[in-house]
Amino acid sequence: MTSRNPRARPYGGVPADERRARRRAALLAAGLELLGTQGWAATTVRKVCAEAGLNDRYFYENFTDRDTLLLAIVDDQVAQGTDVILSAARRAPRHPQARTRAVVTAVFDFLTTDPRRAHILTHAFPSSPLLQRRRIEIIRTMAAIFAVQTHETLDQVPLSDADVELTGLTLTAGLWELFTTWFRGGLDVDRDHLIDYTVALTLSTAELAAPLHHRLH
Repeated sequence: MTSRNPRARPYGGVPADERRARRRAALLAAGLELLGTQGWAATTVRKVCAEAGLNDRYFYENFTDRDTLLLAIVDDQVAQGTDVILSAARRAPRHPQARTRAVVTAVFDFLTTDPRRAHILTHAFPSSPLLQRRRIEIIRTMAAIFAVQTHETLDQVPLSDADVELTGLTLTAGLWELFTTWFRGGLDVDRDHLIDYTVALTLSTAELAAPLHHRLH
């Protein structure tokens, strides 16, 4: 006897799993558009479904609720941003200044290529307690990348792993606020100046951490 699974049956030549993946992608794209242009409060299930051209049955096929969608949108953008950072680091020379500049420039290019990303950074995160909690996790992820890059670019790291982590967290959290303020128009400096400053700050922070470590031990 041949078993039948209607859900797995191709429709119009497209397998069920692929159709579902397409619907999920359409919902994520619609959510990104709303979150990145109208903000957190406007990104409702109803509006996302209308933007995607799907009914809410397909929404709940992929997401438990609006919060699940919001986190999926942000996590997808973070994953893309992380890939950009790691790719820039791999292509850059094994030298702290060259690699730091490559990564910082790549981050700015990523955030400015699609204005919706900067809008999410400046408007969605501050207005959503859910995204504020996710922000803590993202900062820890970025701090971990900082730690790896510190070990890769320095022949000797004059810091304990704990102090490298502290340095990464301090720097990443501070730069998050700096970039947010700049994208809001709250700083009267151009992009190139901000990149130069960020590179110098990152390098200086790593250098200052060593004497601080010696003073504390």
